[in-house]
Amino acid sequence: MLCSLFVALAAVCFAQTTMDQRLADFQQLAATYAKNYGPYEWKLAQGFDLLNIAPWLDRVRRAKDDLEFYDLCIEYVASLNDAHDLFILPSDFSATLGFTVDIYEGKVLIDSINRVRLPVQSFPFVAGDELVSVDGRTVEEWISLLSKYAIAANERSTRRSAAARITNRSQSVQPRAHEIGDTASVVIRRQNGNLETYTISWLKQGTPLLAVGPVPSPKMTTVRAAQSIETPWDDDLPSYLRVLLPLRHVMLAPERQTALNVGGRNPLFAMPQNFTQRLGRVGTDFFFSGIYEAGGFKIGFLRIPNYSQPQTGAALTQFENEIIFFQDNTDGLILDDMRNPGGNACYADSLLQRVIPYKFRTLGFELRATANWVISFSSSVTIARLVGAPEWQIRYLEAVLGDVKGAYSENRGRTGPVFVCTNPILGSVQIDLDPAADRTGKVIAYTKPLMALVDEFSASGGDYFPAVVQDNQRGRIFGMRTMGAGGSVLGFNGATYTEGFARVTVSLMNRKNPIVTPEYPTAPYVENIGVRPDVVEDYMTRENLLGQGRAFVDAFTRAMVDHIRNSQ
Repeated sequence: MLCSLFVALAAVCFAQTTMDQRLADFQQLAATYAKNYGPYEWKLAQGFDLLNIAPWLDRVRRAKDDLEFYDLCIEYVASLNDAHDLFILPSDFSATLGFTVDIYEGKVLIDSINRVRLPVQSFPFVAGDELVSVDGRTVEEWISLLSKYAIAANERSTRRSAAARITNRSQSVQPRAHEIGDTASVVIRRQNGNLETYTISWLKQGTPLLAVGPVPSPKMTTVRAAQSIETPWDDDLPSYLRVLLPLRHVMLAPERQTALNVGGRNPLFAMPQNFTQRLGRVGTDFFFSGIYEAGGFKIGFLRIPNYSQPQTGAALTQFENEIIFFQDNTDGLILDDMRNPGGNACYADSLLQRVIPYKFRTLGFELRATANWVISFSSSVTIARLVGAPEWQIRYLEAVLGDVKGAYSENRGRTGPVFVCTNPILGSVQIDLDPAADRTGKVIAYTKPLMALVDEFSASGGDYFPAVVQDNQRGRIFGMRTMGAGGSVLGFNGATYTEGFARVTVSLMNRKNPIVTPEYPTAPYVENIGVRPDVVEDYMTRENLLGQGRAFVDAFTRAMVDHIRNSQ
């Protein structure tokens, strides 16, 4: 009783920031995006102008408290419809009901249950049952309410992310996530059609953020420096080339990785009964792999869980050894890129060099030019000369510096495609990567028919990899359109008083050719457009959920057999 009183008093004692402080913070957030956001013109063509902040400032003035202000900041960033970009609160509070849901065939179905928390004796619902409502709101009402906290670059990905948040709340991206009761009233439609209602306790963790003020107001506030969101790849990169690290970072934020098995080493589905597994049995395996037979052919299978490995040298060696084995022992190879949240573009390129047996073009990055980039590349050129770097690296940095300077002299200029992993062909936007070779110069890349599996949670680097495969006509893309998280990301302290953190897309992945779609203007971008499969097949069906993906596996096996036959 006394503890509850102290908690209540603590909540009352938290004061709020002033309206002037909120206005300053919002303008700081908007200025951070105005200065650094790469896809501004691309989003403007889709109908959102991030520079038009007058209506937002009016709403900030009417905000009743800090949480409402946070919500406005989140909504502003969400309006970009950019899966990489989000406004993150300084909170560690989260709550879960003990089961997860996703959208299968248009219905929100349960796809996993924590049986320690929800024993079957008291909670007999099972995977495949339909979530109908929570606390009197239908799932469609919840999806509509939660979508701005779950933006994922295209409507289908966003709806799935929003559905996942019905049973899993996090205040870092949802300001009022803590405003829930101790229990929830959950209505579930069983697979026999019966409706059942359960009272389920929320498992709450962390400390709710109630307010962040008051704090003194100096006459001026400043935006703090950008932070590189680095992945483990390139630990041994020379200091003068580390300027490239932020551009190489192509990974979906953890807050966006809401579907089951995102980044998981093993596939989402069960492999055929005649599958002989090779990798994926022990902790030192970075991949899942094996072989099975179908249609008279031996088919290799290798899952790539992400493009960010803590031991990249060992991972690359393991991948290469598998590719050499598959070259000698299979008729075709399936690469599983589904629910891959990305990582480092250069690691992805290194894998691509082992499955594309000829010169190929990778993706460039159109960089939003700022003074920081001019200074960074200028310093890198100076250091490279001082330490006697290879001449091609100096020429490369000088070429990028010239491009950045040219773009910086323009109004919100962007560079042309900058290629960040290898020696560019100077004087041309075209860049060709060589296939991997052994010490004698013999190509060791896989030469036989190839197919990549993708879905709407193949994001960022998970977009990048199949885009390169498709652009260079290396193989078929099978599944659903990828997320369309198409740029590299920096982190900024985007709100001084309210201590919010902003992830900002500073570049645009640039593909080999413009992509024509009915939804967007024709453009050579991955952002929003995603990678469109050559063979469309939706994993998100109840049949796949209940049958461990057997129908999906049968479908991609048939497609692979056809691909091998047509390639002979």
